[in-house]
Amino acid sequence: MLTVRALNRTLLRRQQLLERTSMPTLDLVRHLIGLQGQDSLPPYLALAARLDPFDPAELSGAIERGEAVRLLTMRGTVHVLAAEDALVLRPWVQPVLDRISGANQTNREARGVPVPDLVAATRRILDDGPVTAKGLGERLAEEFPGVPARALAQRAREHVPLVQLPPRGLWRRSGGLVYQTLEHHLGRPMREPDVRELVRRYLRAFGPATPADMSAWSGVTKLGPVFEAVREELVEVPGADGRTRFDLPGAPYGDSDEPAPVRMLGTYDNVWLSHADRSLITTPEARARWLGSSGGVASVVLVDGFIGGLWRWRNEDVQLELFAPLTTGQRDELDEEVERVRGMLRG
Repeated sequence: MLTVRALNRTLLRRQQLLERTSMPTLDLVRHLIGLQGQDSLPPYLALAARLDPFDPAELSGAIERGEAVRLLTMRGTVHVLAAEDALVLRPWVQPVLDRISGANQTNREARGVPVPDLVAATRRILDDGPVTAKGLGERLAEEFPGVPARALAQRAREHVPLVQLPPRGLWRRSGGLVYQTLEHHLGRPMREPDVRELVRRYLRAFGPATPADMSAWSGVTKLGPVFEAVREELVEVPGADGRTRFDLPGAPYGDSDEPAPVRMLGTYDNVWLSHADRSLITTPEARARWLGSSGGVASVVLVDGFIGGLWRWRNEDVQLELFAPLTTGQRDELDEEVERVRGMLRG
């Protein structure tokens, strides 16, 4: 029967946050099934906290070569994904994006445009080559007179798999939003996912977990039948909170007494966004201090495996806001992490 601390240590172990790994960068991106990437920096911080050694040029080069892409997927947020994962995850989460699109106030003025017509027009425009976000909106406004360009562009990205092309998301480089369709950019078609394999992969990276947890990670609902389809492959894991979770036989577990080193992560990281019950990684009070009115207000410090502080990069240095005093050992670990992050960001 797993306690909250045992679940925490297990999650950190599977996320490579108990001990850094030396696996290739793109292999870790695949293992984690993508990296939260609304902003450019968090994916690099996510990898720096998990890999040793880590060279930001490895992820940057993968994006530049088309081995990884920036794409709207899980929960209606931008992720950095291995190319082959993007081709199966986008069609899987498209119903989620359709639902989000129907409630998004920024595209409200474009909802009168039939989705098939919008999709066809967007693809036709991008057949001629990549287009900036502003340019896409303007071209769509020519196709649908009287509809605001910004609303059209927003609705298009929700219904068409639009990759954010480099230099957007490259290390230490800036670039505006330039779009191309996923299939055109990679030269390969999207394909239907093996959802049962997605369950297995989710459990490898985030388990043990429930269907509701996987829904929290992906936004995709009604996953109970999918878990049931692979039920014979799974084991039941009782929790001290009364919940029964599912897992893969032989998957690694952490011990509740195992020390968890201090780690500095980005503003967003799936380690605390991928379960229905987030008590295994944060308290409500800590989460409230991180979460502002429209999203995270700062990057996160993990202390003893849980969100224990915030940090910001200001004036070419790390500024810390810790929620409680640290032990001498934790302070030493934090100093090492600060030096690691400082060295990476100063370049």
